[in-house]
Amino acid sequence: MDGRDLVCSVKSVGSLGAAQGLRTVRAAWRRRRADATGLPPRGPVRARVPGTVREVEPGLGGGLIRFDRSELRIFVAVNGAVFWGWDGAAPEPSYALAGRCPDPDPRAALEPDKDGGWRVVAERVTVGVSRHGAVEVLTPGGVMLRRDLPPRWWEPVGGGAAHWMQRSEVPADARFFGLGGRASGPRLRDGTYRLWNTAPGRPVGPGDDPLSVTMPVQMVVADAGTHLAFYDNAWDGTVTLREGEEGAGSGHDRAGTSELRVGGGPLRCWVMVGAPARVLLAWASLTGAPALPPAWALGHHHVRGSSGGEEEVRRIVAGYREHGLPLDAVHLGAEHFDARRVFTVDQERFPKLPVLADELRHEGVRLVSVVGPAVGAAPGIPVYDEGVERDAFVRDASGEVVEGVGRAGEVVFPDFTHARVRAWWGGLYTERLAQGFAGFWHSMDEPTSFAAFGEPTLPRSARHALDGRGGDHREAHNVYGLCMARAAYEGLRERAPSERPFVLSRSGWAGMQRHGGVWSGGAMAGWPGLRAALSLVVGLGLCGVPHAGPDVGGFDGEVSPELYLRGLQLGAFLPFFRTRAGVRAGRGEPWEFGADVLEHARVALVERRRLLPYFMTLAHLARRTGAPYVRPLWWAAAEERALRDCEDAFLLGDCLLVAPVLAPGVERRAVPLPRGRWYDTATGRAYDGPARVWVDAPLGRIPVFARGGAVLPVLGENGGPELEVWAPARGRTGGGLVVPDTGEGWEEPEIERYTVRWSGPRVVVEREGEDGGVEPSCPVRVRGVGAGGGQM
Repeated sequence: MDGRDLVCSVKSVGSLGAAQGLRTVRAAWRRRRADATGLPPRGPVRARVPGTVREVEPGLGGGLIRFDRSELRIFVAVNGAVFWGWDGAAPEPSYALAGRCPDPDPRAALEPDKDGGWRVVAERVTVGVSRHGAVEVLTPGGVMLRRDLPPRWWEPVGGGAAHWMQRSEVPADARFFGLGGRASGPRLRDGTYRLWNTAPGRPVGPGDDPLSVTMPVQMVVADAGTHLAFYDNAWDGTVTLREGEEGAGSGHDRAGTSELRVGGGPLRCWVMVGAPARVLLAWASLTGAPALPPAWALGHHHVRGSSGGEEEVRRIVAGYREHGLPLDAVHLGAEHFDARRVFTVDQERFPKLPVLADELRHEGVRLVSVVGPAVGAAPGIPVYDEGVERDAFVRDASGEVVEGVGRAGEVVFPDFTHARVRAWWGGLYTERLAQGFAGFWHSMDEPTSFAAFGEPTLPRSARHALDGRGGDHREAHNVYGLCMARAAYEGLRERAPSERPFVLSRSGWAGMQRHGGVWSGGAMAGWPGLRAALSLVVGLGLCGVPHAGPDVGGFDGEVSPELYLRGLQLGAFLPFFRTRAGVRAGRGEPWEFGADVLEHARVALVERRRLLPYFMTLAHLARRTGAPYVRPLWWAAAEERALRDCEDAFLLGDCLLVAPVLAPGVERRAVPLPRGRWYDTATGRAYDGPARVWVDAPLGRIPVFARGGAVLPVLGENGGPELEVWAPARGRTGGGLVVPDTGEGWEEPEIERYTVRWSGPRVVVEREGEDGGVEPSCPVRVRGVGAGGGQM
């Protein structure tokens, strides 16, 4: 640990009460002392590289290659993913993997290669290992996608964890994406990105990094193909990226580079290659299918940052009903429970919470509760007493329970890396369920301090079980939120088996999609924050976390009506859609911004409600294929270079293209269109891509395009299911997938496959059946039949 968190603590004193500020400084000093005695002192290190190949031991799907000073295990799995690990690093144990590691592909074998190297040839990938330890991933045609140079280790002379560096090269035209939720993306420019989950602590913008969800997952897109590289190591580290440059004329290309530096732990890597959809399918098969949210969770959520009680909740819901605005969930923050008694309701402000929850459920509104990991450290608090009895809290190197600073003063933190602790914590949600809550959002789960949000709360020397392996917070920090989400998800599955859990986390790591979604940790700051919000959602989707979104509205400070409305219009097309009323702004509900904003907000909210069947279809498809709801424009055409650089528009599934307004005063904007026919859904005008078109973007809406031939399941005017079909171009066909949802249960509905074709002057829509085409299962409305081509 360095002194940065101590400086943060000192700065926080001025903004806190004297007692709380003093506790914060004391906590920082305690962490500093704990790390000084609990971590090995820095001393001389010895650098090491693999050396040259000495012997090879072929095995199933690959084999073991021994060098002078290291050994490399490499194999291709049955799902097409490539694994390699240095110095005995195996795929397991891993917090990222879902269950057991996939079996090696028996058709792949380790064989000699040129210049004393070796290679593994599989159906979709060839992996070469040079005589000095470089690992090269190639397409079946022999084109290089990624080349990991021989790694380097720095080992303490007196023993201990070695830190290491892995430098990689990619094609000159490649673009980097991923690394978790990055506000500066989705395309990651040249720079250094830290791998250490950090609470935002304030509204954030594109310059803020790192944030609450970091993970060493890179999606790399190039002309030669797309690949995902995952270095399975949760330790603190940095990734330094530098895009390549293509030589002009006869000049040489300069390869793009990625340099990963990690402070300890294993050096092991998974690589998946192919089209983006195939890559994320393989990633989902490795790390687990995304959790399927209940249908209501894909609607509109609202949270008000204040200390109001039951009557305020009723007032908010009544306001939405009075103004004809759809609302599906109300989130209650920390004000609804006793600050010192986790999972215990504040009886003064919420004396009849189960009655309130039942009233709202009958109106179609669910209650969602915030939950944090901090437990008040005082005898007499039931959760604290139980945790002490069960030895559930994180301890330092000397064996003492680590104390941090929370809302109520001194707090302690459960060790979620222990299966026994996760089971105990999951059982505590029984009280929340009994109060009528339908879902849960996790906050402060990095974990961080309430008193100074950006400040770490556990020393790096704190001890964790790490599911039997043992270790310290340097390894456990990034997976802490993931393990807390697992505790909640598994506890809810056991206690409410007939309902799909809704768990939303602020922090997490690779594989967190198995346990729910992600919220961004507060509102985005100003207009740049809208771009940051979109970047976070796209980046997380490319890392396998499809259900994510920011808070729309004011977290702190004033929000202009135009900014609020443009944020609302963007949020209405993102997977997790929550508005937030600011603490100091004094407003946050749509009717508080004036009549014009209210009317435009109603259009956005009603459109979100209309598209709920489509969002539910995307959720089911994400669970089955790993494909995100929100996709970059290059998703189906990664070879189109112009689309790789577009960061202000996105695809919502296969059917819609959304072009939000991300700057003030914009009433018209350019929209790049991928190949095919596209319809402006507001005007019905048709455009043929690839093209860049200028369209109107008045304050009342943002440009949205439907793909020609698309089949969208929507809610009709009578509230029942309907298919909105957009005519394909003449001479072409279309179609789509629809997954009807049952609501909250676990029944797996069958996928309905539709085809769309021209038959004379008519567009015919048929559902595939065992004996050919059959009638659709709901009414069909065809649009775009008479639309002509638009001007470019």
